[in-house]
Amino acid sequence: MEKINISDWVTKWAFLKPDKPAIIYEDSAITYKDLNERINRTARMLQGLGVGKGDRVGVLMYNTYQLIEIFFALGKLGAILVPLNTRLVSAELEYIIKDSGLTALVFGEAFTDVLESLRMNLTINKDHYFCLGKNPAWAHDYEQAIMAQKSVDEPVVREPAGGEDPIIIMYTSGTTGLPKGAILSHRKTFFNALNANIYYGLAPSDIMISPRPMFHSGGLLVELCPMIYKGGTLVMRGRFKPEEILAAIERYKATILEVAATVLRFILEQCDIDKYDLSSLKVCYTGGERVPPTLLEDYAKKGIIISQIYGQTETSTVTWLPVEDAVRKLGSAGKPVFHGDVKIVGTDGNEVGPGEVGEIVVSGCIVMNGYWGKPELTEGTIINGWLHTGDLAKTDEEGFFYIVDRQKDMYISGGENVYPAEIEKAFLQNEKILNVGVCGIPDQKWGEVGLACIVMKDGETMTEEEAVAYCDDKLARFKIPKVVKFVKELPLNAAEKVLRRKLLQDYLAEEKS
Repeated sequence: MEKINISDWVTKWAFLKPDKPAIIYEDSAITYKDLNERINRTARMLQGLGVGKGDRVGVLMYNTYQLIEIFFALGKLGAILVPLNTRLVSAELEYIIKDSGLTALVFGEAFTDVLESLRMNLTINKDHYFCLGKNPAWAHDYEQAIMAQKSVDEPVVREPAGGEDPIIIMYTSGTTGLPKGAILSHRKTFFNALNANIYYGLAPSDIMISPRPMFHSGGLLVELCPMIYKGGTLVMRGRFKPEEILAAIERYKATILEVAATVLRFILEQCDIDKYDLSSLKVCYTGGERVPPTLLEDYAKKGIIISQIYGQTETSTVTWLPVEDAVRKLGSAGKPVFHGDVKIVGTDGNEVGPGEVGEIVVSGCIVMNGYWGKPELTEGTIINGWLHTGDLAKTDEEGFFYIVDRQKDMYISGGENVYPAEIEKAFLQNEKILNVGVCGIPDQKWGEVGLACIVMKDGETMTEEEAVAYCDDKLARFKIPKVVKFVKELPLNAAEKVLRRKLLQDYLAEEKS
């Protein structure tokens, strides 16, 4: 049996529906035929650099159709996309670029300055930098490079790829303070698209608004890939403002919206929803962070029913809540996806019953291959074929999942995963700081923000402003704690590890008093 290669989706739709819009980017349509030809040009350009099966190519750019064509071009070559988070600072980008061993890097002109300061420390061939927009002297013009290719036919590859071969290495912050790259295969991406096909109820006539960044699983795997697989149309902008999302739904008669809870909150706060005709929407989904039931209720009052989904970078979507159950099961993340095995287990590894809290574990075709270059971490995460998510949940008598808490210490701020260990590591580089503990605390605007409890060395002092400023060039903005407290000591367990849950409890108690 021939391996499944997700890049074939574009090729086939270019034959079946050549004039059908695949992407509407900044209000300009790109047909499947045009997209496939640009993908082939990109693939041939990358081939000319020596990019082949297993090689990694990074992209650092805001949402754009060029990112999509690079993604599928790499798939045709059997190479691997490494999407870089546009919100990271230099040190974070440098680590990921080095860890993944990029062969080439394509970036938007907005990131020229940050790469200018980094490139001398990187091992990427100096001729393998490509820029979208106004390019610096040390980078090629991406558009000129692909248009210089004489053929728009399919690239000839020596070693076909697909199936279990990687298509993406997607980095997520690590509990040890270092990012880890989840290896995602063609197979996994295909079955994720099949799952989405079911819960979105997809048809080629569907039009989806895509506000999530494509350096995240949500944008790339929950929005883009299912729509391309089904031959639908994806509406994109570099970055959507809340008002622009509503305007795009009305203008294009969009049928599907999948968006972070933070953005839903911004829409309510900044926009008059009643001004727009949103009647074309058949499903609206949200996930990726704690979703306040009051937010869902506010939308329901306006006639917009929003269902929840739950997933991770390592698995993509794990559970989904059918639209018909969204009101009846408000607060639930739904039931397990069709393709994939999901259960909740106790500390003994056995499946728990309804109402009992345990850890969500996932097996089957939607699980990642492992973590890039980290076999021990992979073995500690995928045990006997089951990926341990670290997230705690329970089910009701009907089998609907309810997310209870995170076994790990990660919190989510504005849709972005934040790991306290990474922030603590940054703070501890300061010679004035003896110890620090970080946890997530509730925030009305962002869902959660960081609280840093700092113990200073004897004789040293620091202000809250100085503590925040110290992180400016070390951490992305969303990772920098919004609240800083100076304490004499931290709550520690027997292994001298910070009890972050106790930090949160103490903070909440103080807020109530």
